[in-house]
Amino acid sequence: MALVANVVSSEVWEQNKKYTVYKIVVKYDDQNWTIHRRYNEFSKLCDGLKKLFPHLHLKLPGKKLFGNNFSTDFIRSRRQGLDNLVQRMLSDSQVLNVPDVRSFFQLDRSLKNSIDDDDEHDETMTITSNSSEKMINLGPSEKQHVKPSDFEFLRTIGKGSFGKVYSARHKKEDTIYAIKVLNKKMILKRNEKNHIMSERNVLLKNLNHPFLVGLYYSFQTKDKLYFVLDYVNGGELFFHLSKERVFTEPRARFYAAEITSAIGYLHSQGIIYRDLKPENILLDSDGHIILTDFGLCKEGLRERETTNTFCGTPEYLAPEVLRKEAYDRCVDWWCLGAVLFEMLNSLPPFYSRDNAEMYDNILHKPVRFRANMSSAARNILESLLQKDKRKRLGAIDDADEIKRHEFFKPINWQDLEAKSIPPPFNPNVVRFFFSVVH
Repeated sequence: MALVANVVSSEVWEQNKKYTVYKIVVKYDDQNWTIHRRYNEFSKLCDGLKKLFPHLHLKLPGKKLFGNNFSTDFIRSRRQGLDNLVQRMLSDSQVLNVPDVRSFFQLDRSLKNSIDDDDEHDETMTITSNSSEKMINLGPSEKQHVKPSDFEFLRTIGKGSFGKVYSARHKKEDTIYAIKVLNKKMILKRNEKNHIMSERNVLLKNLNHPFLVGLYYSFQTKDKLYFVLDYVNGGELFFHLSKERVFTEPRARFYAAEITSAIGYLHSQGIIYRDLKPENILLDSDGHIILTDFGLCKEGLRERETTNTFCGTPEYLAPEVLRKEAYDRCVDWWCLGAVLFEMLNSLPPFYSRDNAEMYDNILHKPVRFRANMSSAARNILESLLQKDKRKRLGAIDDADEIKRHEFFKPINWQDLEAKSIPPPFNPNVVRFFFSVVH
């Protein structure tokens, strides 16, 4: 079977210093998985293949000699260049016989010992030896009798600041889960225990809602924490949107409705999500959306209570966050507007290649709509992307106010939350198509 690989997105990670990694979705031998690679890894592979396959005329996107290597424009341009490089590499089937290529795309990798391999990435962390042996109180979610050997770890499907996420099969149950494996050294070194426990609390509550990734249970060893999560295998909304550019209005409405239901539930639990974006929205095997990555959630806020932490993703930041004002749950409805706009237009509403210009657009410029957009879609976007949070749709009656909008008139909310409405798109997943945000 031919190898299919696409460089679909990029992320900025930090370990002593910032660096950019590029996410690659790989399809091979009836399986799909996600890997992350740095620019220098592409460069090394490219140099080797140039000597073996000169006829391919492989070209690596250049380095930036001046300016900001983390600018949105530069990273997007480099991602596209790296994707072009990958497509050129794979145009000759003989490339797959090269060991370095098979290693780069993890074509032969077994995950039998990969959890232990994580330690090689943590060698820069120095901490007293007993710190890693401290047992962290995981509360009622912890099952003390569970151990890593109860699972067959299949693929690396995500990576974050504190560890990795794997698809794994429980040997006795024969059930596939996503397991988030976190390094205790790093958590304790960075004093992030409360942050991790807050994310665990949100994940536990999520089991009560159909459109949120939930935590089944957790366990730990002397070095690592394990969160056993829903396995979601339809790919990121970002992946599908990048392939199709725009969605039809009925399809975008369906996804926006399920997102609204999920966000409304989080708000009812006193949780602000704060990081809604296509990369954090997954599709399940049937095509329903599932929100993931609750690392930026704020717990314990009711109705109009506020917080002021500056966090989020640049393209989706609400004006009040940019102004460093106290903000409330309305920031999530701004993000819903931005995501809905992107589904209908292919780019976020105030996007610019220059972050400073984009921030100015968010704060001061009106939304621009394409000519053939329906009046209902235009109106809900104007209402969600209202720069004054007090006038924003959802400011008074939260999700119920949004559900009543004309744009959602075709939606029967009871049927939607019962998953009785057939999704407009079936991802036709194979066994291991999964992506999760750390």
